Amino acid sequence: MEKSLIVAVAGGNAIGRKNQLLWHISEDLKYFKEVTSGSPVIMGFMTFQSIGRPLPGRTNIVISIFPWPDAPKGIVIVESLEEAYKAAEATGAERCFVIGGAYTYAEAMEKSDTLYITHIYADAPDADVFFPEISPAVWQPVWESPLQHDTENNLDFRFVRYARK
Repeated sequence: MEKSLIVAVAGGNAIGRKNQLLWHISEDLKYFKEVTSGSPVIMGFMTFQSIGRPLPGRTNIVISIFPWPDAPKGIVIVESLEEAYKAAEATGAERCFVIGGAYTYAEAMEKSDTLYITHIYADAPDADVFFPEISPAVWQPVWESPLQHDTENNLDFRFVRYARK
């Protein structure tokens, strides 16, 4: 199974603020849905809390080390990233996606085959969550979209897919 990460990253590797996305960019949300539909998505407990519901059309796997007796239906609860990968493999899907948060991304970087990164060309000085460095010694871009512009947020961005060297 291909192990992937998907994330929108602003300047300084910023990815979030107060358990929320930095911006809601319509094209990025559509891209996320298109790329991850039909594949298991793996996330930490706080990321699930920020989304607030299982994402439709995907097996939702949530990593939580705490008991969660009132967990919503439609999610698989595991205690570690390794268990999450096993649960994803059990679905028979070709690939899975880690979708957050920062701790889960940092742990998954070492085990991932592909990164789906939306590079947002803006700074977020009040960000409090960051993505690990994408080392050119480890990762190489294999596809990128043309530069795009989100008029609602007045932001430029580009989708880039990286493969492990």
